[in-house]
Amino acid sequence: MVRRLNRLWLAFAFIVAGGHALPAQNAPGSEPETVLSVDLDRYMGLWYEFARLPNQFQRQCVRATTAEYSMRGDGRIDVVNRCLRDDGSVDEARGIARVVDETTNARLEVSFVRFLGRNLFWGDYWVVGLGSDYEYAIVGTPDRKYGWLLTREPEVSEDLEDEMFFVLEKKGYRHTDFVLSPQTR
Repeated sequence: MVRRLNRLWLAFAFIVAGGHALPAQNAPGSEPETVLSVDLDRYMGLWYEFARLPNQFQRQCVRATTAEYSMRGDGRIDVVNRCLRDDGSVDEARGIARVVDETTNARLEVSFVRFLGRNLFWGDYWVVGLGSDYEYAIVGTPDRKYGWLLTREPEVSEDLEDEMFFVLEKKGYRHTDFVLSPQTR
């Protein structure tokens, strides 16, 4: 049974991501630098949540957390976030993303709240890391309160894990604050 969430907060788990290059270490108290560019077409499709900063809006998600992105005709992006609860039921949230920095496509906003035909409560989501082949994406917020590691495969190599955690640290996050997201069904 699919349970549709009518909360904005599950939305924070996922965002469209992408880009290349690793900017210099961010100074403490500064906002994390985003990647230099995002190819949105390459980014579309299914992503697996490898790890996240613990947050209130995902407390029901115990495993198999994913995000799926697809381009819309109007240039925005459909977002579908799913996870499994303790009882095995599926939790799903549908939203929409929009690019706010069209030069890089690395700064986006997402809304999962729709009222009277309008999306409300847009949240910042910044792409701060991306694998050279789009094998992983690191997504965060300007205040570093939220963060996610997304991968194209449900399991990753130790080398890829090390690379993602290295980038996290470079962007001013502490990788030890992240919790792994099991992908077993």
